[in-house]
Amino acid sequence: MDTQRKLEILAQDAQYDLACACGTSHDEHRRRGAGGKWLYPVTLASGGYSLLLKTLVSNACSNDCKYCPLRRGSNVERCSLTPDEIANIFLEYRRTENVFGLFLTSGVTGTPDQSMERLLDTTKLLRRKHQFRGYIHLKILPGSSDAAIEEALRCATAVSLNIETPGRRHFEKLSASKDYDRDIINPLRLISRLTAPGQRYARVKCTTQFVVGASDETDAEIVKYMDGIYERLKFDRIYFSAYQPGLGDPSIPGEQALRRQPGDALLRREHRLYQTDFLLRKYGFTGKELIFDAGGNLALDGDPKETWARAHPEYFPLNANTADREKLLRVPGLGLLGVARLLEARQQGALRSLAAAGLRGRLAAKAAPYLVWS
Repeated sequence: MDTQRKLEILAQDAQYDLACACGTSHDEHRRRGAGGKWLYPVTLASGGYSLLLKTLVSNACSNDCKYCPLRRGSNVERCSLTPDEIANIFLEYRRTENVFGLFLTSGVTGTPDQSMERLLDTTKLLRRKHQFRGYIHLKILPGSSDAAIEEALRCATAVSLNIETPGRRHFEKLSASKDYDRDIINPLRLISRLTAPGQRYARVKCTTQFVVGASDETDAEIVKYMDGIYERLKFDRIYFSAYQPGLGDPSIPGEQALRRQPGDALLRREHRLYQTDFLLRKYGFTGKELIFDAGGNLALDGDPKETWARAHPEYFPLNANTADREKLLRVPGLGLLGVARLLEARQQGALRSLAAAGLRGRLAAKAAPYLVWS
C-alpha cells in the first residue's frame, strides 16, 4: 500500500478520537488540513495557539476496547506508517500548513512496547536526523513498560495516557484484554512521579482523557477522579471524548443508554464536563462543591457554575466594587477575562454597571442579577 493510501485510511480513522475538540474559542477547536488530516490546537507558552499535526501511526490493534471501532476483530482496513513516512509527512505539513508540532498516537500492534518503539523511533528520527527541537506529544499506550514510559518522557514535550473510565468496575465493562491497575493507574502514577517538580522530566506536560458514556459511569464519579488527577497526580489537563453511538460493541452500557436519550445529550454532557474542568483548574472550585442530580450527573440545561450559584443564594448578591477576584469568579456569566476587566476598571473609581467596565451582551446580562454596586 502506498503512503498516500495509508494517509487516507488513517485520516479517516482519526475522526474517532475527539480529544481536544472542545474549547472556549474557535482557536481551540481542531480542524482538517490538506488531505483530510487532523490539526489540533496547542497553547503556546507565550500565549495564543498554534496547530499540531495529529496522526495515527497504525490503526491495527490487539486490544478489545469495546467502545473503539478500531478494536481487535473489527472490520476495518488496517495499515501502518513507518517512522520515515511520518517524519516526511510532518516536515511537509510544517512547511505548507505552518504546524507547530506533532501529536503521535497508535493502536497496539503486538505488544505495547513494540508499538511504543515505533512512536519513539519516529521521535528520535525527527530530533536527531532532522534536528527538530519543537513540540512533540506522544501518547503512552496502556501496558507500556516503565522503561518505555521514561524514554517517551526523555524525547517528548508532552505525553498523555488515557484513564478511560473512573474506576475498575467501569473499565472491565469495556475491555477484557487490559488490566486497569497494571496498564492504566500504575503508569499514570509513574508519569506523575517522574514529572514532579524537581524531577528530571518536570518540564514535560502531562494530560489524560475520559471516554464519556461508553460505560454507565456518572458525572460525580468522573469528577471524583478528576480531583485526584489534579490534586494528587498534578497533571496539567484532562480531556473528555463523548462515546460515538454505533461505533462500539452493541453490548456495552453506552449503546443501551443512548437509545433512551436525546440525540445530542452525550455531547452536551461532554461540554458540561469541560466546563467543570475549567471550574476546577481556573475558578477555584473543588469537586465536592459541584451540584449533581439524584442520578449523580450534572444538569444538561445549565452550566455547572450557574447551577452552583442557584443552590447558594446566601452567597449573592456580591458588591462588584469591593468583592475580590475569587468571589467574582463564582458569578455566572463572568469569566477570567471579564473579572480582569472589572477589577481593572474599578481602579479608576466606583462603577455603576458592567457596561462601565466594557462588559455587555448575553454574559453580562446573566451576571447582572448576582451583583450590586454599593
